Amino acid sequence: MQTGRFITFEGTEGAGKSTQIPLLKAWLESQGKTVITTREPGGTPLSEKIRGLLLNDDMTAETELLLMFAARKEHIEQVIQPALLRGDWVLCDRFTEATYAYQAAGRAIDVSRIAYLEDWLQGTLRPDCTLWFDIDVAEGMARAEKRHALDRFEQEAMSFFDKVRSGYAEQAAKRPEQFKRIDAALSIDEITLQITKQLQPLL
Repeated sequence: MQTGRFITFEGTEGAGKSTQIPLLKAWLESQGKTVITTREPGGTPLSEKIRGLLLNDDMTAETELLLMFAARKEHIEQVIQPALLRGDWVLCDRFTEATYAYQAAGRAIDVSRIAYLEDWLQGTLRPDCTLWFDIDVAEGMARAEKRHALDRFEQEAMSFFDKVRSGYAEQAAKRPEQFKRIDAALSIDEITLQITKQLQPLL
C-alpha cells in the first residue's frame, strides 16, 4: 500500500520549477519527511538516455509520445513506486500532466490516446498534488534563454507554448483538487511560501 506522497511540478519553460524543488525538499525534510527528487523524462539510466533523444533528435509527434511513456514506465517501476511504498515523498519535475499539455494541447494528439497509455502503464498511480507554475510565456522564455542553449522543445514557437499553457489551464479547471496554480512571476521566496501553504494539508 502506498504511504508516501507524490508531488509533481508542471509549467512552461522558464517557470522556475527547478529552483523550487530543492527548496521544497529541504522544507519537507525539516518537517521530518524522507524526500526524493526526480524528473521526467528521466529518473533512471534508461529513461535519461530516452530524455537525450527527446530533447535533441527530430521525430514525429507520435514517436515523441511513445518515448515519453516508455521513459515514464521505467521511472515509475524503478523509482517512483518503490519510494512511495517506502513512505517517502516524491518530488517530480514533470509527469503525465506535461504530456497532456505538450503532446495533446501542443502537438494536437488526441487526448484519448494519452488517456489509454496513462491507464495502461500507470494503473491507478496519479499525483497527490500537481503544482502548476503559471507564467507569461514570453517572460518564461526570456528566462530560459538566459540559462543555457535551447533544446528541441524550447526552440518551439511562442504559439506552441501558448497552447501548452492553455493545456495546463484546462487540466487545472477540470481537476482543482489536484492542480494548485502557483504564480511563477513572483519572487523566489514568495513562490516558496505559496507552495508550502498548498502542501500543508498533506503533511
